[in-house]
Order: sequence, then structure tokens, then C-alpha cells
Amino acid sequence: MTTQHELDERRRLERARQVALFRYSLVQEIISPQLTPAQRGLRVRELAAMTHDGPDGPVRVSLATVNRWKRDYLAGGFEALVPSPRQAAARAAGDLLTLAAALKRENPERTAAQVARILATQPGAAGRVPSGRTLQRLFARLELNRLPAGPGQQQVFGRFEAARPNELWTGDALHGPAVGGRKTYLFCFIDDHSRAVMGARWAFHEDVVRLAAALRPALAVHGVPGAVYVDNGSAFVDSWLLRGCAVLGIRLVHSRPGRPQGRGKIERFFRTVREQFLVEIAGQGRAGTVPGSLTDLNRLFDAWVHTAYHHAVHSETGAEPAARWAAGLPSPLLLPSPGRLREAFSWSEWRRVSKTCTVSLNGNTYEVDPSLARRKVELVFDPFDLAGIEVRLDGSPAGKAVPLVIGRHRHAKARDAGDVPRAEPGPTGIDYLRLMDAAYDGGLKEQVNYSALAEGEEQDDE
Repeated sequence: MTTQHELDERRRLERARQVALFRYSLVQEIISPQLTPAQRGLRVRELAAMTHDGPDGPVRVSLATVNRWKRDYLAGGFEALVPSPRQAAARAAGDLLTLAAALKRENPERTAAQVARILATQPGAAGRVPSGRTLQRLFARLELNRLPAGPGQQQVFGRFEAARPNELWTGDALHGPAVGGRKTYLFCFIDDHSRAVMGARWAFHEDVVRLAAALRPALAVHGVPGAVYVDNGSAFVDSWLLRGCAVLGIRLVHSRPGRPQGRGKIERFFRTVREQFLVEIAGQGRAGTVPGSLTDLNRLFDAWVHTAYHHAVHSETGAEPAARWAAGLPSPLLLPSPGRLREAFSWSEWRRVSKTCTVSLNGNTYEVDPSLARRKVELVFDPFDLAGIEVRLDGSPAGKAVPLVIGRHRHAKARDAGDVPRAEPGPTGIDYLRLMDAAYDGGLKEQVNYSALAEGEEQDDE
């Protein structure tokens, strides 16, 4: 049975990871190579003057601290931002700290000052009661403080359009038709400059696993964008997404609740999806195509995107989305390596190795190298394969976690994964724009009047 001490230690390690994610959310604002030194200095001063939603609530961060986190990230990557969780202050009696934690758990409404008053009434506590600040740090490490109601928000982009392809992608989810009696959801990312679809996939669940199924192939084929702009849906605020963006150096920006400025482009694309694609899908007494499966729905959608949408002149840009995206790209297009992409889409959790050299994860028990006993380690894994887990110590490989007791072979969030492709995407060397062009010249032009389609879309947009 897991002891309270082990639960506290697990919360403390998880908080260290949350702190690192918060630090990266600020660092990503100032590491862009597109910023001049003057612009970077101005942004650092702006960040230092703002109040941020940190892991434990509103917090201010000094200019020197922001710069220090930037240096740490540039020198050691995301792992350099993970703090070493501090132990309770040596001068504070351990028995009183344990009692303080119990008092806070008993009544979460108690403040640190109130807990200190209660401790002062205990026999033998005179002169030994921890300060209110010490108790606040203790409660924060054990995640006993009440968290703010909403996730931290960042300032959104104010520009109307990105200046070049892959500078900014916008992502969102669309509720779709029922297939086989089950509701579907479309995760989609479009390029802000060209309006071209970078990645899209229909799924049966609106969660981070299905989001990854759309985003991962997009990154493998189209390269890494400078930033990704998303809303505050549960899938888009999952800590995995921020970790993946940190690994790839992508700036992740969330729109503010009630202020969806900048989301008009993807909303307009979803309107086009409804008017040109979903209207042709049978349902609710409407005649049309009946997808035989989720795979069939995705195939139909890909065909519509690559043969109709991508080759219709966009009413705002005056160009075909696919052509505008390809025209502004550097040559050659830089793609992430398979290893880096795999790292970005791996999940990780922190654990303290027991004295018997074991760790637990998602209900399973694993054995690690004896030299790691009582050490804090990071477990990096594929959520679909909990039998193969890499162990890291201070960011360096430290062997594998050998399964001892396996009750769950995939992470709880990776439930019902039949709609998620498991093939490693990686760079394929396939230029899909050239393939579409060849298919077009090879006979599709005779089957479909694309000029009429384009003209029809222009009329719809007016």
C-alpha cells in the first residue's frame, strides 16, 4: 500500500515538473531568434512587470530570474528548468511539519497563519513553530494549496496574419458527425500565413492522445512552426502538449477565455468544412456519403482537403493555400529528426526510487538500477507501451525500468486507442504537393472541374 510519505513525495516531484513547465511558458516568450536584442530586452521587462498564473497562484518574476531561466534553457534544455525540490527547512521540527500538513489536509480552508496558531497550542511547541512562510512553502510542495480555477493564460498574438509559412499554426477541434453510432471530433492545425491545412484527423475522443495523432504527422511532413496558437480546451492545456513544444522549441500560446481574437481563420476554415465537406456526409435525414468507418471518414476528408480546398483561391489571401505555403518556404525544408519527434511525443513522470530499487507508474511496478535507490528519476515512456520505460537521472539516460508487476499495458489516457495510428511517422521524403500535382495532371482534371469549385468557393466567401 502506498504510504502518505510516498504520496507526498510524488506530489512534490510532480510539482517540480509543473514549475519547469511554468518557467518554460515564460522563457519561450524571449528565445525566438526573430527578436532583436532590443525587442528581447523589452519583452523581458514586460514579463517582469506582469503578474503570472504560476503553479501555486498569482506570482511576479523578477527580470534577473527570467534571464536566468533563459540562460538555463539555452544551456540545458527543458531539463535545466526542473528545480530540485527542496526538503523542509532543517530548523523546523519534523514532527510539527508533519502535523502542519495533516492540519491542512483536514481542512484545506486553513491558511498557513491559522495552522501556525494551532501548532503553537501544542505541548512543547514553544519556540519551535515554523514561520508562516515556511508553512506556505511546505503546502506548495505537497500541493495542498487550492489552485486557481483556470489554467494560466498568455498574451495572444495581435497581428492579423503571419508574415511567412510555418511562423504560426492555429489549432482547434470541431465536433463532427456520428460514425458507426459514435460521435467524431476533428483535430486540425492550419498555417496562419497560407491557410493551408498542416495536419487534421478525425477521432472518437476529444483528448490529448487524439490531438497528438493529428499534430505528430504534421510536424514530420511540414516542419516545426515557430508558434502554435490554441484555445483552452482540455486537450490543448494538457501538460504533455507544453512539454512537447518545449522539446521542439515551439512557442505555445493560448487564447484568453472570452477573448478569442486571432481565431477567426480556423473558425472560417471550419465553416468551409461544414459547408463543403460535412454537408455531403449523410445524417439527420440528409442524403449523402455514408462513411463506413473512421478510417473512411479520414480518407474522404484528406481527399477533399488536397484536391478541393488546397487548390481553391482563398478569398482573403488571393492565392491557393497549398501554393502560398510552398512558395514561402526555405529550401530545403528543415524537418525534425525521428528521434527528436519521438522524444517530443513521449510522456514523462517523476518518481523517487524506493530503497528496494523499484518505482511505480500507472498501477505498475518496475525495477531500476540499484545505484538509483532513493534517487529522484524521470520516467520517459510511450503512453501506448508501458512495458518499455526509459529512466533518466538529472537529464541523462540511466537504463531501463524492468517490469515486475504489469496490470496496465497502456496509460489510462490512451484508452480505446483503435482510432490512433501507431506507425512511426518520421520524414517520408514524400512531397505530397508534387503527388497531388501529378495526380491532377494524370486524370483528376478530367473527372472534376476544379476551376468551377474554386469559383464557387470565391462566391461563397463574398
